[in-house]
Amino acid sequence: MLKDYLLFSFGNLRSRRLRSWLTMLGIFIGVAAVVSLISLGEGLRVAITSQFGFLGSDVLSIQASGLNYAGPPGTGVVNPLSDTLADEIKKINGVEAAFNRKIETATVEFNNKQVIGFAGSTPEGENRKIFEKMVNLKTAQGRLLKEGDNKRVILGNSFKESDMFGKGLKAGDNILINNAKFQVIGILEKKGSFIFDNVVLMNEKAMLDFFGDEHTANVIAVKVKDVNSIDSIKEDIEKLLRKERGVKKGEEDFVVQSPQKILESLNSTLFAVQLFIYIIATISLLVGGIGIMNTMYTAVLERTKEIGIMKAIGAKNSGVFTLFFMESGFLGMVGGLIGIVIGLILAYGLAFIGKLALGSDLIQAKASLLLIFGALAFSFFIGTIFGVLPAFQASKLHPVDSIRGSQ
Repeated sequence: MLKDYLLFSFGNLRSRRLRSWLTMLGIFIGVAAVVSLISLGEGLRVAITSQFGFLGSDVLSIQASGLNYAGPPGTGVVNPLSDTLADEIKKINGVEAAFNRKIETATVEFNNKQVIGFAGSTPEGENRKIFEKMVNLKTAQGRLLKEGDNKRVILGNSFKESDMFGKGLKAGDNILINNAKFQVIGILEKKGSFIFDNVVLMNEKAMLDFFGDEHTANVIAVKVKDVNSIDSIKEDIEKLLRKERGVKKGEEDFVVQSPQKILESLNSTLFAVQLFIYIIATISLLVGGIGIMNTMYTAVLERTKEIGIMKAIGAKNSGVFTLFFMESGFLGMVGGLIGIVIGLILAYGLAFIGKLALGSDLIQAKASLLLIFGALAFSFFIGTIFGVLPAFQASKLHPVDSIRGSQ
């Protein structure tokens, strides 16, 4: 019986193709907007999360605030961090380790091709193991840096891809950094972080000798003993820095932040944007639902004779109601399917174009099964809800009046 209803509903809609397509227009525009924009937003959220996700919740980073002209963190500021601050921060109760990170812009050359990248320092001594554990530093090829590796570096995972230099780098290759020769002793595991997948890591002493020691730090990394005390430790660090740098509360020229707090803030912002998208798309779907209702009311008026004949030969009110109810639901579901396909094409197409244009994986699309099935279910729901009244009207028509009224 259900199969017969479906076939009959499909036949009725196919006989009015143009009207059916126009009716579904509002539905699949709304669904396409939801699927494409939410997929892009989710992809952006995942990409941004991956930039910090490998860091633990027991980590704090400190850097001087101000303009950096799109350069490394902590550069271009009026008052950079002194390299002696890390020793003072270590004395704060609850701090397990604090060490300076130096980050410099560098020209990397291999296979007669050059790219601009960031060189970052690896702390030495007892802080080396803490740093490697903090960022979960592991190699896909070769090994990590050791004491005395002055002319050796390890590279982020992206350097082994052939599209950077025409051929991929591997452990054991030699590269030029600012025209000086270095040996690659390791390639890091892929982290999904644009920062770490494109970094050149050098020992701190070797980096200071090579780039020059200005007795400043771009970033100070802090590891706390107890993650539950991170907020109070953050306040103690801020008090120390205000005293050392001679600034008042509210006038700080530095930033102390946790990667987890950054992610929470970004997620809140993205959620607000996605909520706005949901509201706009819901309005579009409601407009599409009104179009379905209008179409179904018109169908009832056009098919009064057909309804009268159906009832005259034994069709029940429930059967007529089910027939029109399923037609409206079918309109919503087909509109939803078309919208999902269009939305996925738009999302992944725009992400691909963005990746080619920017050369970055930050723009990506991620469509979950929950989003797809949710969009399809909601479009079917809209179709059926707005089809209830026309279906009810059709079921209440009297067979004799219907046949006479259509003549």
